[in-house]
Amino acid sequence: MISPIEPPLVSILIPCKNAEPYLEECIESVVSQSYNNWELIIVDDNSEDQSLSIIQKWSDNHQNIRYLRNDQSGIITALRMAYTNSTGQLITRMDADDIMTRDKLKIMVSQMTKSGKGYVATGKVEYFRNDKPLGDGYRRYAEWLNSMSVKGQNFEGIYKECVIASPCWMIYRQDLDEIGAFGSDIYPEDYDLVFRMYQHDLTIIPCTDNILHLWRDHGDRASRNDENYRDNRFLDLKIKYFIDIDYESDSPMILWGAGSKGKYIAQQLNSLGIEYHWITNNERKIDHNIYGKILQSTASLHDIHRPQVIISVANSEDQRNIKEAVQSNERESQPTLYWFC
Repeated sequence: MISPIEPPLVSILIPCKNAEPYLEECIESVVSQSYNNWELIIVDDNSEDQSLSIIQKWSDNHQNIRYLRNDQSGIITALRMAYTNSTGQLITRMDADDIMTRDKLKIMVSQMTKSGKGYVATGKVEYFRNDKPLGDGYRRYAEWLNSMSVKGQNFEGIYKECVIASPCWMIYRQDLDEIGAFGSDIYPEDYDLVFRMYQHDLTIIPCTDNILHLWRDHGDRASRNDENYRDNRFLDLKIKYFIDIDYESDSPMILWGAGSKGKYIAQQLNSLGIEYHWITNNERKIDHNIYGKILQSTASLHDIHRPQVIISVANSEDQRNIKEAVQSNERESQPTLYWFC
């Protein structure tokens, strides 16, 4: 008799720091998965509450739950430790304050086994908050992520925001190793990892309509409080990978927008010795000299052949106007737009 092929083992990596109010619900959502071949590796990152006691209790009662204590500090070293001690063929990350929906692993494993190596599975996410109404920004971010994930077109928005939810992806170990896994010390670590997925031409699998992950918002989230997640960290990362991956030195460069983000990007381009034209819709800034550059009107875009355009304009109405202006412009070679906001 031919024995059935055993389903692949999934390693679930959880870095945990002071997650006591949410940790039981998080682990329970893993234990309750309809897919059974998994191992959960939780690394306690020097928690000061009762997180470690909760983790120890679950580990004592479930042989496929293991815990470690971070001998350093920070989410990157915790993830690195969890991954080093994992054995699964498929790897996914989970946050200690979130909830998996029951079929999350089953659906993502099915996608990965059908597609094979070279692919990344993701899924639709939903933000929630128990103590007060959810902020509109988080709702819009989840809707934006989901709109790309259902088409597998996440990388089209790579320079705007992190285009894959940090606790809702799955990848083969071999592919994760090839892109450097958690060896990078760059924050924000989730965005850096997604950029490396993009850099190595991994393919995003279009996801199902199911909500796979419930993403909790609360006042103590690292993204709200940790210095590693401030705005300029994100801009530094975008600029670094743009130069590494998409920048074409033989194409003209244009920076569109002279607000605070535009000025920061201009400073970074200056420091890298990259030549660029700087344009703005703000008539009060046209012809001004900022950082040694004379700001030009957007009309000058028409005279530049096949430019790469970094857009730092954050206002949604202004962004729509930019898209319409570029699309309505009849020219042989349209500019390539990179939305950095």
